[in-house]
Amino acid sequence: KVDPETNLNPKYTLEAFIVGSSNELAHAAISAIIDDVGRKYNPLFIYGGVGLGKTHLIQAAGNAIKKKYNNAIRVKYVPSETYVRDIVWAIKNQRIEDIKNRYRDVDVLIIDDIQFIGGKTKTEEEFFHTFNALHENNKQIIISSDRPPRSIPTLEERLRSRFEGGMIVDISYPDYETRLAIIKTKLQEQAASLEDRIIDLVARKVQRNIREIEGILNKIIFYQEIKNV
Repeated sequence: KVDPETNLNPKYTLEAFIVGSSNELAHAAISAIIDDVGRKYNPLFIYGGVGLGKTHLIQAAGNAIKKKYNNAIRVKYVPSETYVRDIVWAIKNQRIEDIKNRYRDVDVLIIDDIQFIGGKTKTEEEFFHTFNALHENNKQIIISSDRPPRSIPTLEERLRSRFEGGMIVDISYPDYETRLAIIKTKLQEQAASLEDRIIDLVARKVQRNIREIEGILNKIIFYQEIKNV
């Protein structure tokens, strides 16, 4: 169940995140931030293709920070589409101060899929000021995107410059061993089992999207259950 205060989903944990060569730098940066919030790698900008675990990792960071500091550090996670909607609502209803308070009165702001604010002038302007307000007070900012800042063509130059002033790491496609570990972990989570040859086949065939691996596993497990009914 998503926490209404932080927007974090408790199912995303670092313990459930499989670390491999494709994501170890991003994982290391997140681990360093958890130990020293606001002072290490700020902002942290993580980019990579769809379904590679960015959302899992950044939400896991939020959950780990909450747990480690017994909720003394205020965390807020927001998908950028939600942020855009909030800004539009605030402008329409003349409530921009409410939105400023909502996103600036935190110690850690985690924003997912930042590429969606590109080209939305009012949203970019408000995020720029929020970014500065947080950064100047050593509040941690964690951002995810499907591409690096320089490759978001519609992004304002001053925002791009802010993002590039921090730590930029990528998550790439997982190698075979990492995909195998992910499959075995997912099966364990669901208390399910598959023959080794099927696990190997899935790991070899699905190379670019962890979410797709999950979908295929769910389908196989579903068919297995139907067959055994």
